[in-house]
Amino acid sequence: MKNKFPLSEELEFLSEYACYLLGCGVHTSRVFRNTHRIGEALGVEVKLHTFQKNMTVSIRDNETREFMTNIVSIPPLPISFTRNVEMSALSWEAIDYNLSLDEIRHRFEKLKRKKLISRWFVLVAVSFANLSFCRIFGGDWIAALVVLGATFVGFYLRQILTKQHVNHFFVFFVSAFVDSLIATLAIPLKSNTADIAIATSPLFLIPGVPLINGVIDIIEGYVLIGISRLVNAFLLIVCLSIGMACTLMIVNDSLL
Repeated sequence: MKNKFPLSEELEFLSEYACYLLGCGVHTSRVFRNTHRIGEALGVEVKLHTFQKNMTVSIRDNETREFMTNIVSIPPLPISFTRNVEMSALSWEAIDYNLSLDEIRHRFEKLKRKKLISRWFVLVAVSFANLSFCRIFGGDWIAALVVLGATFVGFYLRQILTKQHVNHFFVFFVSAFVDSLIATLAIPLKSNTADIAIATSPLFLIPGVPLINGVIDIIEGYVLIGISRLVNAFLLIVCLSIGMACTLMIVNDSLL
């Protein structure tokens, strides 16, 4: 039989694991399933209650019936589907191979240290994705190339501001404003679809993951966290819209 660790250490790890998953953009039911799975491997019963920025984690030892509760903050982390898959796989390894807390923690820290996709690769990929959207919606090549440049600058600005821990609502406003303002270069360049360039340039700011997770959470019964995610996503869209509105107020006459 594997060594039993103090309940406080198990609670600390399970709290960190669950919060890390939520911070990476995992929907709530998956976080609960993965955390319960690791708790089963450690011989404890896990209860979770989560909001937008914090989580309550309670565990009970299956043998001693000792009970402990912890309240932790959910860290703002880059959304990573690869990391989510790896963390889910860890929960299966924990129960399939009967891993100890030390072994699980070691693998967890190793996964956290793995490098994510290069931000430069993401920057270029997102820029070309927005170029493609512009073409799909009927933009000509002048508009598409302007969108490519505007997205590159706007997304790079978002990366810089996010890295400096600037308020994310302000980040969305500034990024949308700068991005759409640069997209107005399609007007003096005589593009016939300058309006499409301006409309598609900030599409990279649409908070798709919070919107999807919010709907999934509500459908699966996690109504409070689902609503809070949808409200947060709605406010981000409002900030995006205000940024674009500022651009339109500047160039409105040029579009008519």
